[in-house]
Amino acid sequence: MRQDIRMKPESPGSQTVEPPAPGRGAPADAVALRAVSHSYAELRTLAAIDLEAPAQGVLGLVGPSGCGKSTLLELICGLQEPSAGTISVGGAESARARLERCAFMPQRDLLLPWYSAIDNASLALRNQGMGRREARAAAAGLFERFGLTGFEAARPAELSGGMRQRVAFLRTLIAGKPVLTLDEPFAALDAITRAEMQEWLASALRADPRTVVLVTHDVEEALYLCDRVAVLSARPARVVAELPSPHPRAPDRDAAVTDPEFIAAREEALRALRGS
Repeated sequence: MRQDIRMKPESPGSQTVEPPAPGRGAPADAVALRAVSHSYAELRTLAAIDLEAPAQGVLGLVGPSGCGKSTLLELICGLQEPSAGTISVGGAESARARLERCAFMPQRDLLLPWYSAIDNASLALRNQGMGRREARAAAAGLFERFGLTGFEAARPAELSGGMRQRVAFLRTLIAGKPVLTLDEPFAALDAITRAEMQEWLASALRADPRTVVLVTHDVEEALYLCDRVAVLSARPARVVAELPSPHPRAPDRDAAVTDPEFIAAREEALRALRGS
């Protein structure tokens, strides 16, 4: 693994960002979708989706391009309301309550080019009303653990693709939300860097577990990072298969993805995609 994307192991003194407490009587930070359908005028994008992500579980979504995976993330986050069905996050169903519990990481890192890495990472805290010095201090406590020490003052143009993605993920994580929704976070990276970033994210989630819903076109990525993978059909998307991962977030990625059980699960997911 290249040194610039290696994550430091957590130590007893490592700082962990604490998510907000769930609502009263809520099942921690679980996500549940019941008979969720959605349309844009006459265009039907989702059809009766039933899915669950348990507290601190990682759910993967794979499917053909344009089938509605990103729309599903926006619905979970409360950026939109479904046309039919219900979505709950931590037991809360309103769009505003879901938004309060979710942090969204889009496909592109969207780092502000005129901000330093540490100011980009701490942007969520600034948006919550925290002062610049305090926000920087909170982010600085995580830079070493995320393998970013020494790059606090660097502008995005001075960072590698993997480092930019780590800054973007840190910005998502530091918001303190219990649920992370990640929309193809490594799609823009080359194959080698992408595999390394998958190992890095697996390590990050082992160190600081959160409930995660991950969208990706890469079946291998989904099976490696997620506990379960839902295969969606072409639009209007419906769930055509749900597969457990044999070795979710295993420390040795190469051993995990070459294991016969993992290969069999990947082939099953690909067959479901082809048949959708």
